[in-house]
Amino acid sequence: MLSAKRLTRRFGGLAAVNEVSLDLRLGHIHAVIGPNGAGKSTLTNLLSGDIAPTSGSVTLAGADVTGWPPERISRHGLGRSYQKTNVFLPLTVWENVRLAAQSRAPRASRWLSRATEFGDTNAGAESALELAGLQDRKTAIAGTISHGEQRQLEIAMTLATQPRVLLLDEPLAGMGAAEAERMVALLRRLKPGHAVMLVEHDMDAVFALADRLTVMVNGQVIASGTPAEVRADAAVQSAYLGEEH
Repeated sequence: MLSAKRLTRRFGGLAAVNEVSLDLRLGHIHAVIGPNGAGKSTLTNLLSGDIAPTSGSVTLAGADVTGWPPERISRHGLGRSYQKTNVFLPLTVWENVRLAAQSRAPRASRWLSRATEFGDTNAGAESALELAGLQDRKTAIAGTISHGEQRQLEIAMTLATQPRVLLLDEPLAGMGAAEAERMVALLRRLKPGHAVMLVEHDMDAVFALADRLTVMVNGQVIASGTPAEVRADAAVQSAYLGEEH
């Protein structure tokens, strides 16, 4: 569904991402791990179009999207979440998700109509809420729900845009054990219908979820393979995982 080839981004003399290649496949979770400053978030921004690559290419659903603006890449089937929760705090859970769904059904000729009456938009929002496990919280104000529920809400908003590829940047960050369990369950529900790239520091979740791992250090890939292969890699153990893994 998505392929990056020798993707590079330089900031002056610093190569934040240096010739990184990876493939995301439908029905698989591909985790990208590494210490802080490894280039994981920069890689995510390159794939989503938030920043342009210095060199290399990105292909999404068969189209070369290198250099496309993020809104065009999003409409071509890519959704992403951010490290910092990005929701409309004064609005209800339902309103947040409906607005995201509405972005996929612009109606310039019906600008005097009530958006709440658009049946296809409402159906898309309902489906996203159900998949994210938030249907019982739809009337709650987003600013009053828990951190874990806000992260679920952000994913629900992403799902409402009907993506086939999901880039999830540290979705478990700051969560307690119970919230993390709910997020892991949500990611398992998302897996069959999506190609997922997961950037995450929670190694228990990574090894429980990932079909494939890519390990980055200083902007470069030092290992890529199955979780078992990466766990056994001496360079990965030295640079990141530690002997306990």
